[in-house]
This record gives sequence, C-alpha cells and structure tokens, in this order.
Amino acid sequence: MNAKIIHKMTIIFLCACFLIPYLQVDAQENEVTVNVASLKVRSGPGLTYDTIGAVTKNDKLDVIGKENDWLQVNFGSSTGWVASWYTTKESLELTNKQIVSKVNRLNVRTEPNTSSAVIGQLQEGDSTIAYKSQDDWIEIDFQGRKGWVNQTYITVTDQTVSKDTNTTESVFEVSVDALNVRSKADLTSKKIGLVNKGDQFSVVDSDHNWVQVELENGEKGWLYSFYGTFSATSESIESAETKGTITILYNGTNLRSDSTTSSEVVSRADAGTTFSVAEKTNDWYKIILDNGQTAYVASWLVSSSSTASNVIEQSEEKHEGEKEEKKDVTRKKGTLKGLTIVIDAGHGGNDRGTTGALGTDEKDITLITSELLSSKLQAAGANVILTRESDEYVDLRKRVSIGHQVDADAFISLHYDAIDNSSVRGFTTYYMHNYQKELAKYVHSGLGEMISLKDRGTQPGDYLVLRENKQNAILIELGYLSNPSEERNVTTQNYREQATHGIYNGIINYFDAQLD
Repeated sequence: MNAKIIHKMTIIFLCACFLIPYLQVDAQENEVTVNVASLKVRSGPGLTYDTIGAVTKNDKLDVIGKENDWLQVNFGSSTGWVASWYTTKESLELTNKQIVSKVNRLNVRTEPNTSSAVIGQLQEGDSTIAYKSQDDWIEIDFQGRKGWVNQTYITVTDQTVSKDTNTTESVFEVSVDALNVRSKADLTSKKIGLVNKGDQFSVVDSDHNWVQVELENGEKGWLYSFYGTFSATSESIESAETKGTITILYNGTNLRSDSTTSSEVVSRADAGTTFSVAEKTNDWYKIILDNGQTAYVASWLVSSSSTASNVIEQSEEKHEGEKEEKKDVTRKKGTLKGLTIVIDAGHGGNDRGTTGALGTDEKDITLITSELLSSKLQAAGANVILTRESDEYVDLRKRVSIGHQVDADAFISLHYDAIDNSSVRGFTTYYMHNYQKELAKYVHSGLGEMISLKDRGTQPGDYLVLRENKQNAILIELGYLSNPSEERNVTTQNYREQATHGIYNGIINYFDAQLD
C-alpha cells in the first residue's frame, strides 16, 4: 500500500513539474494594465479583504485567476487580488480573422470608445479584415484605413476576404459649410484651398484623423475627417446591388431542407459566407449551395444585397413632421418583422445624467446598452431606430417626435437610477398612460427573469418621454449607480447582455400576445 501511494505521488509531482511552466506562459499572455494612479492589492476578491500592497498607473499585471469583477494577479513573490474596473486589458493581435456586421448602421470609430469620432458605418452583412481586439472593441480595415467597432454587433470568423477586396475606392463628402484644405495632415500646415458642404472627393490616403483627397484641379490636399463622411463609390454600390446574394450573419447558421425551423438541417454556414438566391418565400431564402443543390435559410439570420440601399432610401424619404406609412406585414410568433421600435439612450452630450459612486456616467452606459438591445431586436426582424448613436445631446421633445414620425410600435427609453441614499438598489419600469401599461408589464417580467437585481415593480412615472408620447412608450431604470455594489454589477458586459436579453424577451412576448 505504501509503495502504491509513493508511486502515485511521484507521478503527480512529475506532472506538476511539466505542467507548471506551460501554465505560467498562459498566465503571462493574459496581461492587464493599471489605469489609475494607485490601485490597492488585496488578499482576496473583495473590498473587505486586507490590503497587502499597491500598484501604480501603467503597471502591467499577469492575471492568473478571476472571480466576478476581481482579478487574481502575480504580486512580488506571492499573489493578490485587484479590482478589474481599474485595469485595461492589453490589445490582442488577430491573425487571419475577419468581422461580419450583424446590424445596419454600425458606427466605425477612430478610437475604441463611444466618445471618439465616427468615420463611417457598416451595414448588415458587411465583412472586412480584423487586426486586433482591445476590451470590447475590434480594430478593422475600413475603406483603406483603420477604425474600431464594438464587438457586440459583429461576428468574428476565419478570414475569407483578402486585403485586396478592401481597397475599394472610397469617397469623402464634406458635411460642414466650409472646410480648409491643407498641405499636410496637420492643423498648423499651410492652407491650400477651401471646400464646401456636399463636395465629394476621392480618397487617396489617410493619416490618423486626416484624409488626403484629390481636388478638382488635380492637386492633392488634406482634410480633417471629423468634418465629413465616407462612402463607397457609386459604381461599387451598384455592382453590390445586382449580385442577388445573401450573407450569413452568425457562425453555425442552419441551412435547412425546407422553409421551416422543424425541417432537416442539411448544412451549416459561418458568418460572412455568401450564397446566390434562387427565390424568396415569406421569411425564408432558397439559396444555391456550392455543390449546386439548394437549401433554405431564415431571412432574420442573413442580410440581402439590397439591405444597404433600402436603408438609404428609407432615410431619404423621411421629412420633418411627416409620419411614415407602414405596410401590412404577416408576422409569425417569435419574430418582430414589420414592427418599428425606437430605442432611446438616456442623456448624452453635455447632459451626463447621473454619475455613479465609482465615477460611471449614465450617458455612456445607456448608449452601450441601447446599441446591444438594438442588435437583438434587429436580428428578430424589427426596424430599429435609435434616438442617438453617439455622445450627443438630443432634446427630449425631439426624442418623442422621432417615435411619432416613424409611428413606432414601441418606444423604449433606457436609464440608470440614482438617489442620495446609497443603500437603495433595484430596477424599475415606468409608464404614464394606460395604453403603455401592458408593454411595461411584459418587458419588466422578461427583465426580471434574466437579472438578479431587486425588483421594484412597474409604476406610473411623469417623464416627458412618456407623458407627451402618443406611442406605446416605457422607461426602464436598470439599477442604481448611486449604490457602489450595484454600480460594479450593472456596468459589466455580462449584466448588459442579460438585461438586454430580458428586455428583448419581454418585447417578443408582448407582441406575440397581440397575435393571440
């Protein structure tokens, strides 16, 4: 017996000797950087544990474990725990990867945050090269220059597009009344000309936030890209519209033998894969596979080659104060096809909303939450309108008028709460008029099934976006930023994912009930 025990212990010891070096290598690759002046290192994963030391800004820490929002790191000859919200994860290079946009009008930004400038937009199904990831963002190739998109609204897959396919000539259109043309990509360089609003130029080169364009006289000059927008040339748009193809939006999408979700799965396809369309029947596309056979794919899992042009046409047809006419669309349970939903990200611009105990600005997380909810609703077939898509101020009455203009079937205003008493916690759903009460009940129920916050119920709320709203409108307070513990919870990506899924479920259940 003793000999057997010694033999087992010897094997365990030898395995440990071989495995530990490899575990250390993996840990070193999972590195974060401290982003505050001084960060306490504690003996355990929480504020109640003893402080065993401190690290300073820009220190790099090797992560060897994680528990909730706390990271276990190497600290001297021992280990300790630090709060993850005071660290930044290092960027990770992506090799032979591409992204596919799951939504329309996905903003491409100059930096990996919602406060940076928008240099253009991707439409549903657009694919391009991915360079690296940083926190919740992916750096991509956008019309020959680098930009960032939030990974919530994309699918990352193995590369099927080459860099050559992304060198399509792009056009820069001036969006301000007058813009100086300079000799170099620098505000201090010599002015060599002046261009006006609506002028369009072919893009020759780019340098950070500057673009080099070819002027009408054949000379080249530099424009500050904050004051314009990018688009593909009209020739490339026309060719895309005549392909008659669909693009898969999600990895592992089922391709079926018939146009029902109960039919046999004959194959699967990953995001970015394109197929020629044989015909369109109701909510399904009949597509042609590589082997020449046909299969069916649900329309809410793909984008068609005409999606981008439809969005452009719809936006051009809107006029201030004019209500859009809706077409009657046959809708099936579990989908939102034919429905228009306005998502209102609370506050923005010089209106920060509340600021949490740990420094979170409400305006920032309402925007992130609204964009995540938008992607879910669009995937179910809804036409989603955002009252704001960046850090900008939008008047409350204008938000309401957007809902009236598009004759919204639902208006969802997203907020995070605050009060002087830091112990108060929980989520609440508000309505004002009786015709809004039923939607509030369904959405609140769906939300409550997905998150673990205290349920404060549905109740009337005299908010302008509800009081003045003729549409079916509700306002959701998704937790208290004034409660430090709750602030740490509701600012995590996991919470936003669960909360938006709960709201999504509630909206689906509400409109399914209307069919009954």
